[in-house]
Amino acid sequence: MHTVKEAAQITGLTEHAIRFYTDKGLVPSVQRNQNNIRMFDEESINWLHGIKCLKQSGMPIDIIKMYVDYCLEGDSTIPQRYTLMMEHREEALAKFEEAKQHLAHLEEKTALYQAIMENRSLDTTNPANWDRIKHMHGDVFYASSAGDLL
Repeated sequence: MHTVKEAAQITGLTEHAIRFYTDKGLVPSVQRNQNNIRMFDEESINWLHGIKCLKQSGMPIDIIKMYVDYCLEGDSTIPQRYTLMMEHREEALAKFEEAKQHLAHLEEKTALYQAIMENRSLDTTNPANWDRIKHMHGDVFYASSAGDLL
C-alpha cells in the first residue's frame, strides 16, 4: 500500500492532483486506513496512470468520470467507451487544427518581426503606430464609429 506522497512519486502526479482525483471519485479502489488517510494499492496506481493519460490528452474531469464509471460496469460498456474516445478524438483534432492556425499566424508574425529588424518593413505590429499606417492596411482596421461603416 502506498501513501499519497508515494503515489505521487510513482505516477508523476502532484499530491494535490491525486487528492483531487480521489475526491472526484476517479480512483474507485483507493482505500483509507484507520486514521482516514488515503492508501493506494497497485490497482489504484493503475487508475492514476490511466487518469493521467486521459487528462494529458485534454479530456475534462467529468468525461474521465464517465469513463471510470463505464470501466467499472465492465466489458458491456466497451461500445460506450469507444464512442467517448471517438468524441474526444474529434475534439482533439479540432483543437489541433486551431493550434495549427495559431502557429501559422505566429510564423507570419515572426517573419514580419524579422523583416522589421532588417529594415525591410515598417513596424506595423505596434498599435501605437497604427494611426500613421492606416492607409497601408485599411482592410484590417475597424471603423472608428458606427457612422464610418455606412
